[in-house]
Amino acid sequence: MTAADTVRAGALRRTGAGLALAVTFLTIVPVRVPARPRVELGSAAGWFPLVGALVGAVAGGVRVGMEPLIGGTAATVLALAALVVVTGALHQDGLADVADGLGVRGDRERRLAVMRDPVTGTFGTLALVGWALLMLAAVAPLGNEDALAALIAAGALSRWAALVHASFAPPARPGGLGAGFVVTQTALVVATAFAVPIALLVAGPGPGAAAVGATLVLVGLSAVAARRAIGGRTGDTIGATVCVVEAAVATLLLGFFR
Repeated sequence: MTAADTVRAGALRRTGAGLALAVTFLTIVPVRVPARPRVELGSAAGWFPLVGALVGAVAGGVRVGMEPLIGGTAATVLALAALVVVTGALHQDGLADVADGLGVRGDRERRLAVMRDPVTGTFGTLALVGWALLMLAAVAPLGNEDALAALIAAGALSRWAALVHASFAPPARPGGLGAGFVVTQTALVVATAFAVPIALLVAGPGPGAAAVGATLVLVGLSAVAARRAIGGRTGDTIGATVCVVEAAVATLLLGFFR
């Protein structure tokens, strides 16, 4: 084996390890992550939009498969349930924690303490109900093809939003996922190269471009809000950003597709 072959083999191993780590982190799919070469989550994050699109495709597949049997609304409920199950409610947990933290009276430290509390409070429950109702209202009226496209685009763009949010909001505290999730410039470029074409391809050039623009606006707002409320990003703010962008993109595409 030549030196060039060795380099290519190492690059392929790192690519496979990065994809496996992204799948393992974002879903409950039991993928074995190779011990070597070691890949950090921030480097593997370039795969997030692709994994998000696949999660959206799973949910969309449930909607398409069940709609002829039980109708669009009930099929959409099952699709959203599949979306939550396959991700282990990872992002919904962040949304609930952030809502509880923002709803409490007190300073930055008080908000962070509430966000670390595993018990979901009133504001967190309302946020989860709001996310579910908005997703249902956005996807249920669509035909099967458009519903599938909306879920795939929302899945890809929302996971891309996680990287952009982490890139523009500093860590709110020294430890935790927020501080450890340092997105490399290469990962951000790769993620963008996945997310934008996926959105344009499945949603169409006009709706896809609008969804990309809306994602960037919401990510900018989420980064500013995180800085002001708690001093920066945490794992919870990243998860909340995913949920907010997911629901917003699905709602935006409803307007275009109808």
